Amino acid sequence: MKKRMWGTPAVLLGILLLGACSGGGSAPAAGAEGQEGMDEEVKLTILHRWPNQPMKGYFDGVIEEFHKAHPKVEISVINILGEDYKQKVNVLLGNNNPPDIFFTWVGEYGEKFIREGKALDLTSYVQGDAAWSGSINKAYFNAFSKDGKTYGVPFSIDAKKFYYNKDIFAKLSLQPPKTWNEFIAVLDKVKEAGYTPIGLGNKAPWVAGHYLTTLNQRMVAPEVLAKDYNRATGEFTDPAYIGALEKLGQLKSYFNADPNALSHEDEKNLFLNGKSAVAYFETNEFRFMKDVKFQWGLFDFPSIEEGKGKQDVLTGAPEGFMISAATKHPAAAVEFLKFLTSKGMAEKWVKETNYLSVVQGSVNSSSAVIPNMVEAAQQLEKAESMALWIDNVLDGRVFQPYLSGVQKMLNGESDPSRIMKDVQTAAKEVQGAAK
Repeated sequence: MKKRMWGTPAVLLGILLLGACSGGGSAPAAGAEGQEGMDEEVKLTILHRWPNQPMKGYFDGVIEEFHKAHPKVEISVINILGEDYKQKVNVLLGNNNPPDIFFTWVGEYGEKFIREGKALDLTSYVQGDAAWSGSINKAYFNAFSKDGKTYGVPFSIDAKKFYYNKDIFAKLSLQPPKTWNEFIAVLDKVKEAGYTPIGLGNKAPWVAGHYLTTLNQRMVAPEVLAKDYNRATGEFTDPAYIGALEKLGQLKSYFNADPNALSHEDEKNLFLNGKSAVAYFETNEFRFMKDVKFQWGLFDFPSIEEGKGKQDVLTGAPEGFMISAATKHPAAAVEFLKFLTSKGMAEKWVKETNYLSVVQGSVNSSSAVIPNMVEAAQQLEKAESMALWIDNVLDGRVFQPYLSGVQKMLNGESDPSRIMKDVQTAAKEVQGAAK
């Protein structure tokens, strides 16, 4: 997908009296099961979204290492790729034998598992092992929290950056822009020189949705955005939403021709082959930069001078795992997730996959083999909040007309006002259903 700000409450760091939660199942107090999973035969199933290498090999290796340390714990794996995962996870969690551990995105995507009682309350485990949970940025745990309780363990972190071709910028005497007006001036000079300023492959509309995620964050006041991104209160009537779409429309003349006809893979190839000067990529795409034949760098999405939103918030999200409320072995499942997010396993994840990890210090000179990874990870570790992908944070009935409307706008078949009218209609329907 993709995918899917931090609109969820903070994890409580003090000692809480834990009662039954409204939604997910409740975990026993940390340690209540003693060495369950260590002294008796335990079978766990983990469901994740990486059937391809090198990610599959990484998980297989972690499971093998965990089994060596805990020989009585057997872990079987179900892995389902991409868009299919989003459909099949609902089926698997609804059957009589759901997976004990399952991957999830955050935002509305993950919160539905909490509302439906599918996710186990992990608060006692998080609070009961501060040495472990404290090695992960608190903001990442916040993304898996609701009403002061934690329902998931963050694992990997992904954020958006503008990648740029330093050779083209040097040839044209350009510097990375910091403001929107500077950005437009840079794009003008790149276009005049005969390059495609920005590649865009929006055949799958989440791609432009990432631009919209950031533009809404920059343009819309934080309190308005929080209200509208809540399925029970969303209205989307603030004119700043139209302003955000107008900013996206302003970029249309700098994109390649027919962006809706190109895939994200086509967009990547434009940049990797030196055809486009700038690309709005994820940090998960560092792995494609190994063999490029030019110097490249990163810059953040520019601040927008007239924007009412927060200008320094990064777009992105952690991804992670929840434990089924129906599991018979919660302590063993938590123990595996602790092992998965230990520093050694996190460094292994970074080195083998070139993805970033949520574990502090795991992206370092030994584990990161791609330029710019350490710098990006250090910036993310300091982040207090992020803007979650719009197609994760919003109810599907809202983001679908939003992103299809953007496709139509890029085709010249719609405009910002018409898009927002459709979004407002959808938001009213969702709001009514949520009450």
